[in-house]
Amino acid sequence: MSDAVLSARGMRKSYLSGDRRIEVLQGVDLEVRAGESISIRGESGSGKSTLLNLLSGLDAPDAGTLQWAGGPARVELRAEFLGMVFQSFYLIPEIDARANVLMAARMRGRPGPAERARAADLLDRVGLAARARHLPAQLSGGERQRVAVARALMNFPKLILADEPTGNLDEHTGDAVIELLLALARETRTALVLVTHNPAHAKKTDRQMLLHDGVLR
Repeated sequence: MSDAVLSARGMRKSYLSGDRRIEVLQGVDLEVRAGESISIRGESGSGKSTLLNLLSGLDAPDAGTLQWAGGPARVELRAEFLGMVFQSFYLIPEIDARANVLMAARMRGRPGPAERARAADLLDRVGLAARARHLPAQLSGGERQRVAVARALMNFPKLILADEPTGNLDEHTGDAVIELLLALARETRTALVLVTHNPAHAKKTDRQMLLHDGVLR
C-alpha cells in the first residue's frame, strides 16, 4: 500500500485575462509521502500559490485528480487532514495566541480539555508558552508566524502546506521559523510542502522542485 498522503495527477488551471486565457498550470503531477518535506520554487507569477490552492482544495482544477491519504480530496476532511501556514500569518487580531491556535480545533467542534492542553503544549514547543495570552499586535513577526505554525499542527494533520512563510520576516527570523517548521514536521511525521523563493530554505527539504512553464519538475 502506498504511503502517499497527497497525490495530484495532471492538474491544470487557467484564467481569463481580458479576452485571453492564461494557462497557469499545464498538467502538474505531485506525490508527497508521509513525513516527507518538499520545497517548490518558481518565478513570481509561475503559479505556486495557485498550485497550493488546488492542493488544499480551496480551488478546483480545470482538469486532473487530487487524492488525500489515498481517497478523494473532500472539503469536509480539510480541517483534520491539512494545516496551512501563510506569508501574512492570518491570525485573528482580537484574540490571544492560545485562542488563535485553538481556532483550528474549533473547525471540528467545541474544544475540550484535551484540545486546550494540546494548544498549550504546542505554544510551549514553539517557544511561546510565556506569550500565550498576548494578542497578535503584541507579538513580533517571528512570534506571530510561530503561532501560525502551532495552529497548523493543532489537529494532528497529515500534511502542512506553507506558502512563503518567511516572506514577511527578516533573514535571521525566517531561518529560525523554517528550522522550527521542518523540525516539528519531522518529529510528528507530518508531510510538508513548502513554497519558497529562498534557495537556502529549499535545500533544507528532502526534495526540491521547480515550477516552470506550468509544469512541476
